[in-house]
This record gives sequence, C-alpha cells and structure tokens, in this order.
Amino acid sequence: MRIAVVGATGRVGAKLTENLLAKGHSVKALSRGGPALDALVAKGAEPFLGSFDTGDGELGNFFEDVDAAFLMVKTVWQAEDFHGHYPTVGLRFFDALRDSPVKFAVSLTAMGSEVSGNTGHFQGFHILDQILNRLRDIKLVHLQGGWFKEDLSRWADGIAQHGAIGWSLDPSVKAPWVAIQDIADLAAEEFDMPTDRHRSVKQLGIDYTMPEIAAILGRALGSEVNYRFVKNDRELETVFREKFGTLDRWVYDYNTLAALNDGRVKFREGRPALRTTMEDFAKNTLRLLVEKARSDAVKPETFLTWMSRG
Repeated sequence: MRIAVVGATGRVGAKLTENLLAKGHSVKALSRGGPALDALVAKGAEPFLGSFDTGDGELGNFFEDVDAAFLMVKTVWQAEDFHGHYPTVGLRFFDALRDSPVKFAVSLTAMGSEVSGNTGHFQGFHILDQILNRLRDIKLVHLQGGWFKEDLSRWADGIAQHGAIGWSLDPSVKAPWVAIQDIADLAAEEFDMPTDRHRSVKQLGIDYTMPEIAAILGRALGSEVNYRFVKNDRELETVFREKFGTLDRWVYDYNTLAALNDGRVKFREGRPALRTTMEDFAKNTLRLLVEKARSDAVKPETFLTWMSRG
C-alpha cells in the first residue's frame, strides 16, 4: 500500500513511518525538511516538503498519488488561538483529500473528541473529527489517543526537587495513558488490515489515577513520590497569570481539567492491548529523566514544578 504520512518527522510520525517501511509499504513523508527527514529518506521514504500546520508547501498535491493517509495535527501549546488551530488544519486536510484517490485514512485524535462544548484540549479535536467526517468517500479510523506517557517528563524537575507530581486532575479520576511507540504500532496495524466500516473509533491507553502513577514511579526510583492535587480556583489562576501564562492558556487548561474532573469526558472499555505499561515506562524512561534532573543545575521554575512543591 502507498501511504501518505502527515508529520512524518514528529514524535509519532517518525516511528510510524519507520514501522510502515519495515512492513513493506511505500511511504510518502510530509515534513518541513532537515536531518530527520533525510534519515527517513535513507530508509526508503519519499520526501514531500510542507506542513498542514503552517499551510506551507503544495499541499493540494500531497495525496494525489496515494492509497491511504495518516493524519495528525501538531499540538501547539503556545499558540495564540488554541481552538482555531485544529479547525484550520482540519479544513486544509479536507481540501487536499476530497478530490484525492485516498480511500482509507487513520486520524490521530484525542480522548474526549466525541464530546462537544467547552472541553479545552478536547474541543479542537472534536471540531477536527467533524470536519474529517465530511469526507464521504473515505473510510476513516479515529484513533483517540490518551495522554502521552512521554509528557510525564514535564514533572521530572518537580519530582527531582520536591518528590512530588503536582496537578489539578482529581486524584480519583482514571485517565488513559499511552506511549508514543504504541500509538505508532497500532496505527501501522490499521494499514495492514484496513477496516470495512465507514467510520470507526478506537481509544488507546491504559487507565491510571495520578496517585497510582506517582506510586509506580516511586517504586521505580526507590523513593517515595507523592501526588499533590492543587484545586483549580481563583487563587491558582492568579498565580498562573502572574508568573506563568496568559488568560487564554488558563481558560484552555481549566476547561480541559474540568471536563475530566466532572466526568463529561469518559473512556470506553474494550481497548486494544498495549505493550508499554506504566511500570515499564517508569523504569525505562521516567526514572532516567528524574535522575538526570537531580544531577542537573536547577532550572527556571515552571507551573508544574511550582505545583509540585506545594
């Protein structure tokens, strides 16, 4: 199968591209260029310069000679318009795909993308899904990824300095976490056996509460790690806006956590099995990052580090 991969040099896209090439697929790799793209070309990928996130390149030609596509939107945490980014990229996908020969596509979306309303991070993915669903002639799989395990690295300094993970996710909430390699592996399997269904949704992740994650990491480190729940209230907003970010970012993050804490975003049973458990990830990846943070010079304080110190 000839497959067009959007974001081929990103965290997910690079692993997926290598996986597809190893399986014998022909891969057309979209990237803005650089050594990472050169490395994929050396392994057999066909390069195509451009970006749906920025609109650069001859994007209307990207899908013109392929059978299938992998779609994803880069999360831009510092964007001026958090919600506008996803619809903009979604419309670029729609415009490039609607008259293309593509008959099957896999879109990496997010848990909670089926929920409408003010859900923060999940809201943009909801709009993205709705735009892609208008592609009537394409069979589409929505892969709803949980939180990336790799993003737990944002607490490495907080754990190293304060022995804690600080956040505003309710301690009783179980949320799915998934390793990037597992996403790439499962996405590749979708191309091996394309679905006959017009639309399908698969959630990826293993459920953990934040205290469970802290305990698992503590065992990997051989020292206690606590979870410090910090209530999302006006006092916390004041600290965030004075020291760490903008009102727009505060509202975005507040709505994200509220959607999880009040149960509007729910998670399905019967998900695919994943190779990487939180125990494996804590032992093989997070432990090394925390140990490095302990030996490094103290870095400027982030919002997550501030919450971790209590």
